[in-house]
Amino acid sequence: MAFAGNLMNHFTTSQLNKEMDDARRIQMSLLSGEPPELFRGSLSGMSLPARLIGGDYFDYLMIDEERIRIVVGDVMGKGIPAAMLMTMLRGSFRTTASYAGGPGETLRKMNEALCDDLKALRSFATLFCADWNVRTNELSFANAGHNPPLYITENGISNLKAKGVMVGALPHQSYEQGSLTLACGEGVLFYTDGITEAENQAGEQFSKERLHSLLHDIKAFSSREIVSKILYSLAQFTNNKPQNDDITMIMLKN
Repeated sequence: MAFAGNLMNHFTTSQLNKEMDDARRIQMSLLSGEPPELFRGSLSGMSLPARLIGGDYFDYLMIDEERIRIVVGDVMGKGIPAAMLMTMLRGSFRTTASYAGGPGETLRKMNEALCDDLKALRSFATLFCADWNVRTNELSFANAGHNPPLYITENGISNLKAKGVMVGALPHQSYEQGSLTLACGEGVLFYTDGITEAENQAGEQFSKERLHSLLHDIKAFSSREIVSKILYSLAQFTNNKPQNDDITMIMLKN
């Protein structure tokens, strides 16, 4: 009987490991799609889970010939539960973005669709949604409790501010929508707090100040190069220390 029990445990563990590997592969395929080809500007995004699978989310979707809708988010929790909720977010965004008029309406519709389920699961998600118009250079945006993206210009770096509560926190919410026009060479970094809260071996965080300083030094590079340089700086800073939070970002460059 003991042998049979050990054999069953072995097969159960092996099956679980295989299913976890499959789950990671599926999740990474959902988060690694190439951004659409744009006749102006460029986009680059990536997500690195702290565990085998994670709860961060980013996506981009062409709304029409001129507008691309961008979203980045962070689900409360870690590991398998957060990853399952991330998949719910993706489905809701992809469905809602196809008909919602703008970022604010997208977040409102997503909150309507997900609020009851997220409350029942005692969870929530922070999201930042933006529309980039490649013809007019206008960026419109709305925030659902997420850390504000960084607007990078020749004159400095500032936050994109818009008011709104987390998705799943309260029903019947509206989301303030802001806008700006990106000049040539300007950019926006959408990110999750796994970047600024990444820790080194001494327990020191990477911090917003380090991120601002780094962006100031690398702002002339392409969106893909900026993402790569941020990842490299994080790797140098953390020095292989396992992290507690997922790391996700999208860089938009005009």
